[in-house]
Amino acid sequence: MPDMTVLDNYISESGPAAIVLRDELVPVEGPDGVFFPPTYAKGDEFPGGYNIDVPSTGVNVCLVDSVGSQANRIEPMFGREPYSKLVPQICIRAGEKTVNLLEAGHRAGDAIVRCSSLQKELHDAFLALLKGDAAPLASIAPTSLVFGVWDSRDTQAKAPRLLASTIRAYDVRRLTRSAQYVPAVEYVKDNVLDEPSDKATKDAYAERGFVHVPASGSHGGIIAAGGIRREATFSLAALRLLSAGSDGERTKLLRRYGLGIGLTAFTSNPSGYLRQGCNLVLDGSKPQPRRVDEVYPTGERKPFTLLHGAVLEYAAEAAKAFGLGASRTVDFDKESARKDIVGDPEKRGKGKKAKS
Repeated sequence: MPDMTVLDNYISESGPAAIVLRDELVPVEGPDGVFFPPTYAKGDEFPGGYNIDVPSTGVNVCLVDSVGSQANRIEPMFGREPYSKLVPQICIRAGEKTVNLLEAGHRAGDAIVRCSSLQKELHDAFLALLKGDAAPLASIAPTSLVFGVWDSRDTQAKAPRLLASTIRAYDVRRLTRSAQYVPAVEYVKDNVLDEPSDKATKDAYAERGFVHVPASGSHGGIIAAGGIRREATFSLAALRLLSAGSDGERTKLLRRYGLGIGLTAFTSNPSGYLRQGCNLVLDGSKPQPRRVDEVYPTGERKPFTLLHGAVLEYAAEAAKAFGLGASRTVDFDKESARKDIVGDPEKRGKGKKAKS
């Protein structure tokens, strides 16, 4: 059994402000390999496509994986062995599909859990969070405290991210690609199908693969001349803001539990396969492709040396000491969803009066 006081420096006010990680990454094809960042829909003067910022000075920066996307990749690890023993396994049945809370986009604030038999329990936990007691939420959805949550459609309670990770590429060159779809048969030319009589029919032929379809100048990936970096921060200063109300001993157990879960996620090695055409690994050509430091309020930096196995052992004991919440499977409630969609008539009425 690990000494549970050994990491209390991290939950102490005199401890580090954060632990930060920097990974130097490279495509599996090599440093000059072409890889594909995500594409985004246009809006708010953004033309759509790759998210590449072009500052007035310096090199451009391309977002390869956002904070939210990284969280959604890392958090589900707590649904698998051996990490599943660290948190309650809350599952919601919706029709023929069962969703683990760890995979819900908005975590404890997601519609799928809000419209279930857990609604009141979570509502009360969020109200407690607003009053400074994070323990009830930690008993149901502790990873929501680590990866951040906002009960935006009910109590408005928020918990900031303790762990944030982002991947960016620097000094990138954007490429394009073109393709040509060739049908197996010349359907119209060989009189297998009639010549389309209008644009709608012509578009349908193209959509269903009955005519040649060229695709020119589409997104062809990028080359990162300035390298690719994953930067992760585990904010210990934010962790120390969590409390169990005025109960000092319970607060200490809560913070140790959050520390254990957070460090477990922080020291894990998430998959570098982000999407088709984007498989990233540590850059073995660099003398130090990974650097992890404790950063103190004074600016002093010290190497962080804890290994994942030791962290996992600590996290298991911290979960036991705090008291692991009950695992369960509940059903999505259609009636609750209908009421949620309609909303509270009284609140809507107040909103209309406020606008008039």
